[in-house]
Amino acid sequence: MKFQGTGTYVATADLTVAVNAAVALERPLLVKGEPGTGKTELARQVSMALGLPMIEWNIKSTTKAQQGLYEYDAVSRLRDSQLGEARVHDVRNYIKQGKLWQAFAADGKVVLLIDEIDKADIEFPNDLLQELDRMEFFVYETGETIRARHRPIVIITSNNEKELPDAFLRRCFFHYIRFPDPATLRAIVAVHHPGIKEALLTTALTQFYEIRETPGLKKKPSTSEVLDWLKLLLAEDLTPEDLKRDGVNALPRLHGALLKNEQDVHLFERLAFMARRGG
Repeated sequence: MKFQGTGTYVATADLTVAVNAAVALERPLLVKGEPGTGKTELARQVSMALGLPMIEWNIKSTTKAQQGLYEYDAVSRLRDSQLGEARVHDVRNYIKQGKLWQAFAADGKVVLLIDEIDKADIEFPNDLLQELDRMEFFVYETGETIRARHRPIVIITSNNEKELPDAFLRRCFFHYIRFPDPATLRAIVAVHHPGIKEALLTTALTQFYEIRETPGLKKKPSTSEVLDWLKLLLAEDLTPEDLKRDGVNALPRLHGALLKNEQDVHLFERLAFMARRGG
């Protein structure tokens, strides 16, 4: 199985190499990059390109590694025992399979996405070391060992909010998705907005990169945000002339799609004020 990208996802050469290397090594692929650079979408596109089902595990700050294996509902079993329910005699009725169990028990190979692993507690990755390495875990309540019938393709994403343990990193194949260069970004735009006029695209992307490179910017706009911005420009039927900025107004048109906090909005307002004073 080889991943080469899809018609709706522009994968750079180094990204396709990383995906295929992780598949060949049967190691989890750890993908880092700025938010909005297509890390989560990568797993969906790998699933689509290889024709494999996908199981998605979205990590939150309260997520525990055990939840990915299974959860035992002792409270429900106690309640049923008090009510005299017959199902209480089989502990399996009170075990809920987690995403890893589902992936291990699948009839065929699947893509398992563990999304935004850095949101969880620092011990979360360590608690999954053996399970992801050996592709098996033990269920204490039933005394059985769950082994992967078909080793899943594991894709793990991180926004770099916290460092991951070295022991966990050692077991992964790592790839950092860099922000796309202008040529790659044009290819991405062509997939999502194939009818956009060249003059508008050139003006918009020039302005977009100028905004990203503005010193002091707290949050740089991402790939997903420039796609949203272009969608708005097309919806408003704006021309390249409409996008021109001057010293009076340094904020880009429809800037709410690009600037996502008040500090960055104030930054451009200050730049406009300084330009007026300089004028």
